[in-house]
Amino acid sequence: MALLELRNISKIYHLGGEEIRALDDVSLDIGEGEFISIIGPSGSGKSTLMHIVGCLDTPSKGTVRLDGVEAQNASQTQLAHLRNKKIGFVFQFFNLLPKLNVVQNVELPMIYAGLSAKERRERALKALEAVEMGNRLKNRPSQLSGGQQQRVAIARALVNDPKIILADEPTGNLDTHTGEVILALFRRLSAEGRTVILVTHNPEIAAVTPRRIEIRNGKIADKVDERLAGLDRTKPGSPAPISVA
Repeated sequence: MALLELRNISKIYHLGGEEIRALDDVSLDIGEGEFISIIGPSGSGKSTLMHIVGCLDTPSKGTVRLDGVEAQNASQTQLAHLRNKKIGFVFQFFNLLPKLNVVQNVELPMIYAGLSAKERRERALKALEAVEMGNRLKNRPSQLSGGQQQRVAIARALVNDPKIILADEPTGNLDTHTGEVILALFRRLSAEGRTVILVTHNPEIAAVTPRRIEIRNGKIADKVDERLAGLDRTKPGSPAPISVA
């Protein structure tokens, strides 16, 4: 069973009597430990798909199963619990609180999870060491470079030990070299068994992931069935598909 299963997902809006399908009958499986990208231009449905994958929104039609839990009919409280326990979010603009230092920013998700102060501090320190930010614990975001801020944001995404890291344009506010360092960090997290999903409009960023899912007009474009193509991604050396439904 896949870690994340989407079946016949549609997201429909009604504006001025017109029906707009932001997503149109999308089916998708994402496995544990995969490193994938969701790519598409503005208005393609990429952001809508990200919101549904991240349990930030629910579909108009279809089913969403995250780690065995059906999410499409969940309450807002249940969705918040799924997000907090199963998904770590990384954003383009870091979303660090300027008045808090590095450790305090990383501790925030654990406050919502109800962990003790001692456990929060221990987990925060461990996560910051994992992203090589253990020497900047007392700094505030304004005292850090963009790459350092993104490392702190990744540490914050890791502290509740989520199965999925969902990163929305995570290198969009960074220079090329720093972006490559951050992508290498995501690659390492995937190798350690976490599922990493990059959402991007940039083909060069998408090209670093073994699997790419292109969204056009609310649908997955250029679908490739691995079985029909004779591919088996479980075998060493097998080529990765470009787009998979």
